[in-house]
Amino acid sequence: MDIRGEFLDFFKNRGHQIYPSSPLVPEDRTLLFTNAGMVQFKPIFTGEKPIPTPPRACSSQLCMRAGGKHNDLENVGYTSRHHTLFEMLGNFSFGDYFKEEAIAYAWEFVTQILELPKDKLWITIHKSDDEAEKIWSKFVPKNRIVRMGDKDNFWQMGDTGPCGPCSEIHYDQGRERFKGPEDYLGGDGDRFLEIWNLVFMEFNRDKTGKLTPLPKPSIDTGMGLERITAIKEGVYSNYETSLFRPIITQIEEITKVPYQTGIKGASHRVIADHIRAITFLLAQGVTFSNEGRGYVLRRILRRGVRHGYKLGLKEPFLYQIVEKVVELMGAHYPYLYDRLEAVKESTKGEEERFFETIGKGMKLFKEALEKTKGKKFSGEVAFKLYDTYGFPLDLTQDMLREVGKEVEVEQFNQLMEEQRARGRANWRGIEKKGEKHLILSIPKNRFVGYTTLVHKTKIVALLDRNLNLVNRLTGSGFIVLEETPFYPESGGQIGDQGELLKRNISVAKVTDTQKIEGYILSQVEVVDQLEKGEWVTAQVAPIRLEIAKHHSATHLLHSALRQVLGKGVTQSGSLVEGNRLRFDFTHPKPLTQQELREVEELVNRIIASGTEVKISQMGLEEAKKRGAIALFGEKYGKNVRVVEFGEFSKELCGGTHVSNTAQIGSFYIVKESGVSAGVRRIEGVAGLSAYRFGREYRDLVEGLKREYRTKELGGLLASQREEIRQLRKQVKELEGKLARKLKPDLIGGVEVIVTRLDGAELREIATQLKGKLNGEKGNILFLAGEKNGRVQLVAISNLEQVPAGELIKKFAPIVEGKGGGKAQFAQGGGRKPEKIDHMLEQVKTFLKEKLVEVR
Repeated sequence: MDIRGEFLDFFKNRGHQIYPSSPLVPEDRTLLFTNAGMVQFKPIFTGEKPIPTPPRACSSQLCMRAGGKHNDLENVGYTSRHHTLFEMLGNFSFGDYFKEEAIAYAWEFVTQILELPKDKLWITIHKSDDEAEKIWSKFVPKNRIVRMGDKDNFWQMGDTGPCGPCSEIHYDQGRERFKGPEDYLGGDGDRFLEIWNLVFMEFNRDKTGKLTPLPKPSIDTGMGLERITAIKEGVYSNYETSLFRPIITQIEEITKVPYQTGIKGASHRVIADHIRAITFLLAQGVTFSNEGRGYVLRRILRRGVRHGYKLGLKEPFLYQIVEKVVELMGAHYPYLYDRLEAVKESTKGEEERFFETIGKGMKLFKEALEKTKGKKFSGEVAFKLYDTYGFPLDLTQDMLREVGKEVEVEQFNQLMEEQRARGRANWRGIEKKGEKHLILSIPKNRFVGYTTLVHKTKIVALLDRNLNLVNRLTGSGFIVLEETPFYPESGGQIGDQGELLKRNISVAKVTDTQKIEGYILSQVEVVDQLEKGEWVTAQVAPIRLEIAKHHSATHLLHSALRQVLGKGVTQSGSLVEGNRLRFDFTHPKPLTQQELREVEELVNRIIASGTEVKISQMGLEEAKKRGAIALFGEKYGKNVRVVEFGEFSKELCGGTHVSNTAQIGSFYIVKESGVSAGVRRIEGVAGLSAYRFGREYRDLVEGLKREYRTKELGGLLASQREEIRQLRKQVKELEGKLARKLKPDLIGGVEVIVTRLDGAELREIATQLKGKLNGEKGNILFLAGEKNGRVQLVAISNLEQVPAGELIKKFAPIVEGKGGGKAQFAQGGGRKPEKIDHMLEQVKTFLKEKLVEVR
């Protein structure tokens, strides 16, 4: 059963607008991640945005609870229900219907669409909500409606704002299985499983705590897809459902370690959960980093790697599972297919970095653990695991929890603060042998790279790789030149690379340039030795010209977007390199192909016009009066640098540019995608990269023409599309003929067809056969076949004693598969086609015996 699809269709048919899942990185700056279905509608509930038409909405929202206030990370893998990433089904009313309709909709969906037994459903309401009790009494006996307090059944966004009582639907999973002390309604056990929360948003809470009725009460509901799927599939853990089991099966194949339920299967569950979160975060533009969301992503991946290591893996493996996640979820989230290779590449790269240190880190951990007396584990060792081997603190805590110990967190935090203090001190001065070297006492160095790429200058400071001031430098470190032609990373443009020369001999490679506390520092790899005070020739790498082309193209792209899409477009970030550019901008929806063509053509028109680039210094106010655009996130002084491309583009910018647009050569948009809610991204190429991009396409087209011996690809593609259409039509006709040829066996008045059909669309054939079976006492159809290396299963039955869903559940395991459905129609799949014939023999034997009993 496609629960997600059934839910959305149910509410669409009742006047609700279906909204796509909003990005995991929300517009709401108070949240680290989107953690509930209502987040994208929060501005409507608070009145910041007008009520939409229709005033009803429904969605299946991806949510993340790993980091920040809502953090389930430490529980993932050790319980049946906790996840970092999950889907929340929800329906919403913005001042339209209220309690009566919300309760009626919920009851109808749960009992009629999901067909959950009514006698297993319990309702909780707020202790003050007489109205909700009265409405629920129409559907549920009063002894299964329980009043609870604010902690369980009152919802609020924050300390102030919209709030109200809520009502939860709970599913009783049975006293016979759940007998723990927390297995009561409202307890932490799994017997009474909360499946749906209906929030009745009817008050506004002010700073004093006073509740005032809202003029337009609203509805906000949430039902976890993973939980309800487990109930429908008759399992007691989300990880046993079809949402997770295929992932766990692949983990078993990779690790060669069978999955076990209970605590012994925690590692499989952690990996299965975490790879879903990793896939979606990367696909939506979050990248690995040491802060914010990127650090949460890194923690999740490293926790997954550690559990793989625990299962015996010593090399990257998570990236191999990404494709399974996309296979399972790509139909509803098609952008996963577009980002598949990029996600795999990023995942593998991050895994490789951690696998370089995890072995040594685990050795240190085990040695320290053996020496640990009592419950407390050394905070000093935990810090070394973090600082030297890349183990996030919560990863060490996770490993310790498995053996009943915990980190001395205060000691860890103290060492972290000391490290930060040392980092700050390195820039303010290092005390050595009574002599103080203050980097702040050195005059700020000057950038001269706008006018020259080769410049003779003096070394005024050297720092080793730990940012300690030194007089001589060998190996890697940092250099401060009195005057430098190397541009420091800023405004999206990457830092310059190049080399340092003495007497025309290269003595150091410059690998990057940054600006820190007002100083321009170049990172260097020294060939021999550099000394403070000596003179060198600084030479910028030729790639600078290609960087300049891409930076100028970025300005032209920004202006073109504003002309095509409107002045509401503003820059939200950029990256300028020598072989590509990336530009993020505000826009509520994807660009059409026509809009992309217009933008690209506008940029190339200005390039081809040979417009002179004018760069000037002026006061900030004067620049604003002349219409210059300030870049996103930049801070400006009283005097600014303005870059103008005729009347087409004027921006404040400190970066390097071409002197004439003709130098750019040409520009192509390579990709347009979404970054977050209301933010789009364009990736493009200019200069030599644009030439190579065009050449690759030309070679591809010419290669196809030669291969298919045609001068015009459009006609070829049109004829192939028609050929495919005709072939599909023929396949459908053949399937119809095949269905007509199949003759049922008659067993006790029941017409039975049990057969194998490889490569066919079994659902289509089953549908055709269904209307042709007319057994006196009923009909049963069981089809199996191999398609694309997998097993397909379809069952149809109108016998109450032999439901189709039970047939699939009973026999799918023979082909190492799963499935299910309703009594009359069910389907499933498996991964062992070689066992199909054996399974069908088992089905035939079972039906012969069963139908004799029925007769």
